[in-house]
Amino acid sequence: MHLTLIGGGWDLPAQISCLRPFVDAATSRADGRPPRIPFVWVDEGDGTVWSERWMALVNEVAKVDGVDVAVPIGGALDVARLDGAHGLFVCGGLTPAYADALAPAAAQVRRMVVEDGLPYAGSSAGAAVASRHAVVGGYLQAGRVVCPADAAEDLDEVTVVSGLGLLDEMVDVHASAWGTLPRLATAMGMTPDVAVGLGLDEDTAWHVTDEGAQVLGRNAVHRLERDGQGLRWTVVSAERR
Repeated sequence: MHLTLIGGGWDLPAQISCLRPFVDAATSRADGRPPRIPFVWVDEGDGTVWSERWMALVNEVAKVDGVDVAVPIGGALDVARLDGAHGLFVCGGLTPAYADALAPAAAQVRRMVVEDGLPYAGSSAGAAVASRHAVVGGYLQAGRVVCPADAAEDLDEVTVVSGLGLLDEMVDVHASAWGTLPRLATAMGMTPDVAVGLGLDEDTAWHVTDEGAQVLGRNAVHRLERDGQGLRWTVVSAERR
């Protein structure tokens, strides 16, 4: 398995550091040719074409054969559009819409990534929905504010839905920049079978392979782990590459 989960952000040197292992893994599957990478994104109709932004960024690492896979808001990903992929990139945007778009394809994507070893990268929404239990937004718990309203993703109450199931850890994004770590703690309280939560800072990646996990980029990953007293918070700084 090869996962690269990025907490958002657009700092070029940091993003290149985050993305290089993903691009290298996809290139290896392509026998050294430019790898075919579908860029999946939800078209919210606001003029933002997330695939173009991320294709340009990934091509700063190495030349790739990027494939635009737009899903209209309210629609569902057609897994056939991922045929021939050497890697899969899920972009950012409105997280609840991404969860809805990917839900019908979750089993197939999980098989491709977990069983077949297809490298997966996601940023912001694409990182959050990778979890078994996905935090998709909200800023309130029973009317109590737990994070800034600007981070709510058009939801009021903190909301957890089924994700792709690529990892057991729960993920929230933009941790320091948006103040979402308390939301992650709240979501874990709502989901007792989640033992570990990961708050990803911007321009920072949680990079997972069969050999283990490391933090890449410029900032940190905030690890929340259950213990007998509640949640233990550990900050894991990036390993610059």
